[in-house]
Amino acid sequence: MNDIQLLSEPITPPQITKPIELYIFIDPFCPKSSKMQTILRKLQIEYDHYFTWRIVISTNLSTLNYNSRRTKGCFSGAELDISHPALPSIAIKAAELQGKRAAFRYLQKIQEHICLKTKNVQSFSALIEIAKECNLDVKEFTADFGSKETTHAFQCDLHITREMEIDEVPSIVFFNECIEDEGLKVSGLYVYDVYVQILKELLNEEHLVRSPLPSFEELFSRFHTMSTEEVADIYSISHNEAERELKKRMLLQQIECLRNDDITLWRTKL
Repeated sequence: MNDIQLLSEPITPPQITKPIELYIFIDPFCPKSSKMQTILRKLQIEYDHYFTWRIVISTNLSTLNYNSRRTKGCFSGAELDISHPALPSIAIKAAELQGKRAAFRYLQKIQEHICLKTKNVQSFSALIEIAKECNLDVKEFTADFGSKETTHAFQCDLHITREMEIDEVPSIVFFNECIEDEGLKVSGLYVYDVYVQILKELLNEEHLVRSPLPSFEELFSRFHTMSTEEVADIYSISHNEAERELKKRMLLQQIECLRNDDITLWRTKL
């Protein structure tokens, strides 16, 4: 694990009630960031009583500047639509103004459309549609999209990415409850057990208390869209066993199947 290192000059994380905080650095367009989602979900299911988390958008673009004059009419509700690689990242920060969980739902929905190739998520109009799909307050979302608060939040994420010297996504920085201690930076993507071991070491615990696994119904109530691989990983079962259980629930019309040549997703039936 040569990509795990201590940060020599840590950024002080906010005060937390749980002993560990995770700064999770992702790029919505990075396939490995989608795989990080599976790991984060399983960590939440089994060990979220030990940690809080924060998503930091670390989009790697040649330029993040866009012409505010050109986009102003779009944000104010005009017919004009634009498309730019930075817009999904800005949209995630706009969604975050409605709560951290709202932002996470929005990010997951963006990744879903990227995987299924069902929307051009770089389009402003598509991002508005995704806000509707996530049951966000669309009027508030549209206003926030072009706001100073959203711009500042996005710039803050980019600043944190630079300050923590994140040069690979996904990455996670672990902080413990002692704010004087250095953060532990884990660059890249590792198997699930590595992250559990890091939690054990930071908590100085040989055994962590694991929450019981949810039922399939509870799982899809919490995470509305999941891949077959995610379900198999969470329950530690084979791909075939996971698919068999998912098909049973599809026949019961509890979930529906979405697929293309690259991936199969299962979603709570609307």
